[in-house]
Amino acid sequence: MKLVIFDCDGTIVDSQHAISAAMEAAFNAHGLVAPERSRVVEVVGLSLINAVKELIPDAEHDLVVRVAETYKDAFGNLRRQAAHEEPLFPLAIETIHQLSSTPGVVLGIATGKSRRGVDAILEREGLQGIFETIQTADNNPSKPHPGMVLQAMSQTGARPSQTVMVGDTTFDMQMAVAARAHAVGVAWGYHPRSSLQASGAHALIECYSQLPATIDRLIAGAERAQ
Repeated sequence: MKLVIFDCDGTIVDSQHAISAAMEAAFNAHGLVAPERSRVVEVVGLSLINAVKELIPDAEHDLVVRVAETYKDAFGNLRRQAAHEEPLFPLAIETIHQLSSTPGVVLGIATGKSRRGVDAILEREGLQGIFETIQTADNNPSKPHPGMVLQAMSQTGARPSQTVMVGDTTFDMQMAVAARAHAVGVAWGYHPRSSLQASGAHALIECYSQLPATIDRLIAGAERAQ
């Protein structure tokens, strides 16, 4: 079998505009100076509490929690607006469907989003039932802890050598390496190629069309090495 685990924000869906707008609204609501978009993008992938901690490292925990809760409300309000922008990256849905119909391939998600947020995207894009395992920040340690990948492997029965984590951030690469899985970085996301490579990416892809062959190559190489 092959277990292919996708990150969500920055990998499947381009949510940076909505995330930045919601974070700005949350900071403003608490009288804080909103961080630059570039800084917000750097922490995408972490659980919400950890992301807010990174953005206001000297804040008391109570304030971090309140900002995080306000962010959730702001993001929910944005999602309900007609002008809400959260498009999928080119060929994402086609590649996901291609992999899901490939014998022996099981798909999963590992994301810092809430399960509610993931479900909203899957419903919007008609992807319900495609992913056999969905790991979120609701019940897992924040990336780069390997817990999400380990839990996904446990649920599906996949070995590390059969598992590929696809993501756009250093947190994804570090998480995969810590779980002894293959780490595939995507060049279209929120962290630069050089950072993905430095964080242990076993491969980098420029577009989704390169993903199936990259998965086959990594897993075949691991099998030959055994």
